[in-house]
Amino acid sequence: MRFIDRVLQRWRIRKALNFLPSGVRVIDVGAHQGELFKALGKNLTEGFGVEPLVHKEMKVGGDSITRGFFPEGRPESKSWGALTMLAVLEHIPENQHSVLADACHDLLAKGGRVIITVPSKAVDTVLEILKAIGLIDGMSLEEHYGFQPRETVRIFSTPRFHLRRHARFQLGLNHLYVFEKV
Repeated sequence: MRFIDRVLQRWRIRKALNFLPSGVRVIDVGAHQGELFKALGKNLTEGFGVEPLVHKEMKVGGDSITRGFFPEGRPESKSWGALTMLAVLEHIPENQHSVLADACHDLLAKGGRVIITVPSKAVDTVLEILKAIGLIDGMSLEEHYGFQPRETVRIFSTPRFHLRRHARFQLGLNHLYVFEKV
């Protein structure tokens, strides 16, 4: 990851931290190297990360990151307090969205949160330019499926989830969605 990649990643993590209470159990989809777990520190009771780009299972403190794709790679235990997908949803093909939402609902405790950041479609062009001039690595940019952020609400719709918060950040180019399991 290059400097700008890390800045953008930290920005997304800071947005998510506002919705992760102390003592939370978190599943982090697209966990990378466990940066979210590190940022949570002592506020994290248990973390389980899923990341297709790690070579083998790794530990970040007492928390594990497993190689794989969600929802196939997921913990066996349930009643998690939160599930995060920071810059992940745009990498998931449309035909897998309902399976994704079902898995989130199955794993979360009542009132558990799904915290998502997803870029606006226009960001793909910006990222392509930044990647071409060598300012970012553009992690898995080729996997973007032209996802429209407004589709996020349809995927995590009522009656199973309630939209608690939607906000734009990063000059309006990124979206934060927070859903709660009903």
